[in-house]
Amino acid sequence: MSNDTSYNAVMGRKSEILKQATNIDFSQFEMEGIAFDYEKMMASIGYTFDQIKEIQQRQGVGDTPILELRNLTALARKCAKPGYGARIFIKDEGANPTGSFKDRRAVTSVYHAKRLGYKGVVAATSGNYGAAVASQAAALGLGCIIVQECYDSKQVGQPEILEKTRKCEALGAEVIQMTVGPELFYKFLLVLEETGYFSASLYSPYGIAGVETLGVELADQIRSITAKEGKQRDPDAVIVTHAGGGNVTGTTRGLRRRNCNSQVVAVSVNLKGLHMASDEHFNRKSFTTGHTGFGFPFATWPDRSDMPRSAARPLRYMDKYVLVNQGEVFYITELLANLEGLERGPAGNTSLSAAFALAQEMPQDNIIVVQETEYTGAGKHIQPQLSFARKNGLNITFGEPDTEVAGQSIVLPKHPTMIKAREVDLGKMRNSLIRNHLEHGNTTKDRLSKIELDFLAEETNV
Repeated sequence: MSNDTSYNAVMGRKSEILKQATNIDFSQFEMEGIAFDYEKMMASIGYTFDQIKEIQQRQGVGDTPILELRNLTALARKCAKPGYGARIFIKDEGANPTGSFKDRRAVTSVYHAKRLGYKGVVAATSGNYGAAVASQAAALGLGCIIVQECYDSKQVGQPEILEKTRKCEALGAEVIQMTVGPELFYKFLLVLEETGYFSASLYSPYGIAGVETLGVELADQIRSITAKEGKQRDPDAVIVTHAGGGNVTGTTRGLRRRNCNSQVVAVSVNLKGLHMASDEHFNRKSFTTGHTGFGFPFATWPDRSDMPRSAARPLRYMDKYVLVNQGEVFYITELLANLEGLERGPAGNTSLSAAFALAQEMPQDNIIVVQETEYTGAGKHIQPQLSFARKNGLNITFGEPDTEVAGQSIVLPKHPTMIKAREVDLGKMRNSLIRNHLEHGNTTKDRLSKIELDFLAEETNV
């Protein structure tokens, strides 16, 4: 280990640190110029799909129920024109050990770390993933360190993040809490180097392969339900909350394993105008994940993650991308609890907000599946979230959601018909991804080769 722990020195040797911390030589996947072999990287984990499924079952992960939201469907039909209002189902990932789909991402990484002889695992996250990694590390007898972006410069932390801190520590992890800013990745690398622990990154091929089981289960369950009704069919649309891209990527890859060609709709909370690394903006948002602060940059430049090559490549897999507002998600969270008797966390209900709006645009015989839920409680509940927002100067009202301004207001819809799914121009995002590859990728040529062009075609799904 080098004695130079300055920021520039540590960032300068990040490739070697990550190679040691993942046991993956990412250089073997590099092709010509900007291109790299994504499928070879995914296959390099050394586990078949069935083996991953077996590992998850052994750890009590997966095989979560799928529930039809009959009352929300009935409400959507009241709001829609005659003959419209698709059936809404929800995949209840809150039934996983730590209450979110992130258990699927954690279990393969932690199992692999144990198999390779690492003494512990490290993850950088402010979200549910930290709890998932801590849970699996505890079950498999490994040490666990979570590096968490938690506070602004006044040492004020969001209630949702502090709840996740509590859960990680309850599961035996050491949590390193940090203020917002670019030093998070630096600290993550430094901890990996100092401890020799395994990098249980959200963006590793192990994590993404773990989510594929979700897509497979979803397809199988809907087919089983519809077969019993007399005619087997696939969902017409699967709605997936989008942040760093692993959710969209893994779920869609799982659907494709079952030759299920449902439309995949990615959804983020609209936080346009707020900078995610801004100390001033940090506590003026009520969502720490599933929002545009991650959704846009990670879709247009996936390799900004803590892996040399991210296994989350969302533009390869999404057919449509829509935005919802914070107030709409809080409102649908209340509807889910009051109409269906399911109290789930707001962040996981991001996709449900969009599904409720999109269902009204689809015929009644169509099926729409919300791909995940998450647990709620303590700081994750909508009441502490709204109280914290008001304390930070946000105006909270009932009205027209389109008047909401991120960082200034939260507008709860006056009526469910006001909930909308606002479509994003994927063409512009694909152009941004291409520009980023040309600006930051390994090329100085005036003309791209066929290999590079084929790679860009896969990256942009065109």
